[in-house]
Amino acid sequence: MKKGKALYWELFLSTFYLSAFTFGGGYVIVSMMKEKFCDQLHYIEEKEMLDLVAIAQSAPGAIAVNGAIVLGYKMAGIPGILVCVLGTVIPPFAIIYVISMFYHAFITNKIIAALLLGMRAGVGALIASVVYDMGKGVIQDTPIKSIMIMAATFILNEFLKVNIAWIVLGCMIIALLETFVFTKKVPS
Repeated sequence: MKKGKALYWELFLSTFYLSAFTFGGGYVIVSMMKEKFCDQLHYIEEKEMLDLVAIAQSAPGAIAVNGAIVLGYKMAGIPGILVCVLGTVIPPFAIIYVISMFYHAFITNKIIAALLLGMRAGVGALIASVVYDMGKGVIQDTPIKSIMIMAATFILNEFLKVNIAWIVLGCMIIALLETFVFTKKVPS
């Protein structure tokens, strides 16, 4: 792994590039971060990336920025956070600024509308691919109890329409009970 200024530049340029050329929201950029930092650069392991994504999802705010924060902190501490967040927010800010200047022209242009419609299909396929790849890793390395909790949360949210906040709260309670009540203390 690179050190010092070289690492900061690589973090900035990587997050800038991912943010500039990733369409479809935060989950797409997180999946691209996984591909870049786990698969290509080998800076972090896939399991660790899953943990970072879980932390990013649990914090309020945009998942892309939260992902950049936890990735930057893991890679280079506080300066890494600043570098990754800047690299992540500059492209959408610039793109939104330009679009806002020409909003009326964009919204009425049939070619732009067709391009955006085509992007939706690609984004859906990309998200499905990442869910499959990361989910496969989770299922292989996870106890059956966690898989049952994952399935239950999916059923509660998707079919029974339970608010996600209640599901997260329930999972937190389960984790606290498991950690402090049901875990046997090992004598030191």
